Amino acid sequence: MFDQSYNDYFILLCALLLIVGVLTTKFSSRLGVPALILFILIGMLTGSDGLGMIHFDSPQVAQLIGIFALIIILFEGGLQTKWATVKSVTKPALSLATLGVILTTVIVAVAAKLILEVSWLEGFLFGAIVGSTDAAAVFAVLKGQNIRARLGATLEAESGSNDPMAMFLTISVIELLLNDNQSYLLLVGSFFWQMGIGLLVGLLLGKLATFAINRINLDSSGLYPVFALAFALLTYSLADIIGSSGLLAVYVAALVVGNSDLTYRQSIFRFNEGFAWIAQILMFTILGLLVFPSQLYTLDVIIRGLLLSLILVLIARPVAVFLSTIKMGYDLKERVFLSWAGLRGAVPIVLATFPMIAGLENSQLFFNVVFFVVLISALVQGSTISLFAQKLGLTGPKKIEPPHSLELVSIGKANAEILEFEVSEETEITNKPLATIDFPKDVLINAIIRKEELITPYGETEIKKGDILYILVSRESKKELNKMLKQK
Repeated sequence: MFDQSYNDYFILLCALLLIVGVLTTKFSSRLGVPALILFILIGMLTGSDGLGMIHFDSPQVAQLIGIFALIIILFEGGLQTKWATVKSVTKPALSLATLGVILTTVIVAVAAKLILEVSWLEGFLFGAIVGSTDAAAVFAVLKGQNIRARLGATLEAESGSNDPMAMFLTISVIELLLNDNQSYLLLVGSFFWQMGIGLLVGLLLGKLATFAINRINLDSSGLYPVFALAFALLTYSLADIIGSSGLLAVYVAALVVGNSDLTYRQSIFRFNEGFAWIAQILMFTILGLLVFPSQLYTLDVIIRGLLLSLILVLIARPVAVFLSTIKMGYDLKERVFLSWAGLRGAVPIVLATFPMIAGLENSQLFFNVVFFVVLISALVQGSTISLFAQKLGLTGPKKIEPPHSLELVSIGKANAEILEFEVSEETEITNKPLATIDFPKDVLINAIIRKEELITPYGETEIKKGDILYILVSRESKKELNKMLKQK
C-alpha cells in the first residue's frame, strides 16, 4: 500500500504554520512587534537550525515565492490606496523612490566597502539591495495607524514604487560584476525602458482589468476576486517578458483598478486583503527558513550588521529624505518621521538571493548581513513608528474600523449592489434627516451602524458624522450616488 505519511505530515505542517501565522497577527499588535518579525522567527524555529521540522536551502525557490508574494502584496496595497490622497504626494514619493534610493545606495555602498572589506562594485551591490523601503512591511505596519494621511500616503506610495528601482540597481551591478564589458549607457537606457514601459503596461492592464470585471458576467460572484488577481499576475508577467518593471506595472494597475467604479468591489478587496496576509505569512516564513541562525548570529555578522544598520537608519535614510524632499512642503518633524519610517523588509532579503543564484563570491555574507539589517529595521523602527508619530505630534484622527460583520454583496442577477459608506463632516448629507435627502432613483438605506450599534433607518433618522451606511443601489444610479456622497 502507498505510504501517505509524508504527504499527511506536510499538510499538517502547512495547516499549523497558517494557524500560527494568523494568530501571530493578533498578538503582534499587543506585543508591539511587527508581524513580519514573528513570521521570520517561525521560519527560523522550524528550520534546520531550529526544531529541524523543515530543511530548506534553495534561494531559487525562495526568490520565486518572494516575487510571487510581492505581486500579491503590491496589488492589494495599490487597491487600497486612494488616488485622491496619493495625488498630492506623487512628486515627493517619486523623488524618494528614485533619487532617495540612489542616495541611500551610495552612502551605504561606501560603508559596506569599508565594513565588509569588499570591492567598490560589491559595496554598491550591498547598497542597492538595502536601498529601498519595503511595501509589505510598510503596508502592514501602517494599516490601522492614525498617522497623518499625507505622511502615510507618502510612505505607501514610496514603498510601492521604489522596489523597481532597487531591483534595477541590484541586477545592473550584478551584471557589471559578471561582465566587465557591460556598457553603462545601455544600463541608463534600460532604466528608462523598464520604468517607462512598466508604467504604460500597468496603466493599460489596469484599464483592461477594470473593463473586464465590469463587463463580463460570471456565474459565481466568488470568481471576480480570482479574476482580478489573475490580471495582477498577467500584468507582472507581460511587463517582465518585454524587459520592463513588472513590480511597478502591478502597483500602477492596482491603483487604476482600485480607484475605478468597480462591480463586486468589496468582495475583490476583502479577498485580496486576506490573500495578501497569506502571501506575507508564506514569504516571511520561507525567508526565515532560508537563513541558518548558526551563521547569522555570529559575532562577525552581528557587529557588521549593527554598524551598517546604524549607518542606514541614522545617516543614509535621513540624508536621502532631506535631499529628496527639498521644497516639497514637509516641515522638520515630518522629514524626521519619514526618515525613521523607512522600513526594510522582504524586498532586501529577496534581492539578496540574486547574488547567491549568480554565484558571486561574497553572496552568503551579503545575505546574512542583509537579513540581520532587516531584523533590526523591522524590530526597532517597525515597533516604534506609532510612538514616534505621537511624540512628534504627527497623528491624525483615529481611523474607524467597523466592528460589525454585515456582509457586502453585489446582487448580479438583480443588477444592484449594497455599498458601504462612512459619513464624515464634509459629506453633504451629514446632520440631515433621511426624509429631506434627495437620493437618486433606486437608492435605499438598508442599515446604519452608529457607535457599534445597529440602527433601523426611518424618514426622521438623522445622519451623523461617523455613521456607517449600507446602501442598496441599482447599477444605473451608482455613479450619481457616488457623486452625491463625495465630500463638499
